[in-house]
Amino acid sequence: MPTTLITGGAGFIGSHLCERFLAEGHHVIAMDNLITGTIDNIDHLRDPRFHFIKHDVTEYMYVCGKVDNILHFASPASPIDYLRMPIQTLKVGSLGTHKSLGLACEKRARYLLASTSEIYGDPLVHPQPESYWGNVNPIGPRGVYDEAKRFAEAMTMAYGRYHGIETRIVRIFNTYGPRMRLDDGRVVPSFIGSVLRNDPITVYGSGTQTRSFCFVTDLVEGICRLLHSAEREPVNIGTEFEMTILGFAELIKQLAGSEAPIVFKPLPVDDPKNRRPDLTKAHTILGYKPSIQLEEGLRKTIEYFRSRQEL
Repeated sequence: MPTTLITGGAGFIGSHLCERFLAEGHHVIAMDNLITGTIDNIDHLRDPRFHFIKHDVTEYMYVCGKVDNILHFASPASPIDYLRMPIQTLKVGSLGTHKSLGLACEKRARYLLASTSEIYGDPLVHPQPESYWGNVNPIGPRGVYDEAKRFAEAMTMAYGRYHGIETRIVRIFNTYGPRMRLDDGRVVPSFIGSVLRNDPITVYGSGTQTRSFCFVTDLVEGICRLLHSAEREPVNIGTEFEMTILGFAELIKQLAGSEAPIVFKPLPVDDPKNRRPDLTKAHTILGYKPSIQLEEGLRKTIEYFRSRQEL
């Protein structure tokens, strides 16, 4: 039975990864300090092969016994979180990556880093291939997240080259689905929360900026394919279907049967104008192709939030 450790395992994506690896017959260890994750996301995983460790990965990491895979997903991941916790975000990208890579080195485990489309900043190339070095403002408010991930990628590559451990890097584009926090500030829960409360939907800027939204199970499939592949360099995972933020707001209104008004506010500093992955590498190397259409995924997500009491 392989043993897989997932840092940030009580988070949105981390909890879905825990489910997937349990389903594949792994012994799964979820490690999380719960500053943005929650036990509610993993409380249903009542399986003798599943263990939770409350721990801050910026501190020394110890795990008893063998570990075959380490997936480093610990990090605040929404603007509202990393702007509220800038130092913690930088620490988990630097110290947390260092500590988890050190554990991978000790255990001779395969290591997968959760990186991000924010690597590309406000891109001047569209769509964004992995070869694009990005257009990031290192001292802007978003820089704490962008540069933490860029540093994490550099350290992961260095450990692979110097220590010879098996490393993988996934660059995650906008992902949505059940278990997102309603208050995390990202566009999907913000829009859905607004329409279900019949509050005004806030669109920043003119709404002409674009995003490509990937349902969480499609992302997890891509991550698993990458982990088991031989690819050492970063790979984009997401969907190539792109739409404007204003169009996205209208679609959520339609699917929820809401008449909530749309209001406009100034665009935040360094907010990317366009975001869509070039998935050529994922298609070619991993045979990856997302299967959940946007409307289907949004219906599942809307239903999840409708069932939540905090609305």
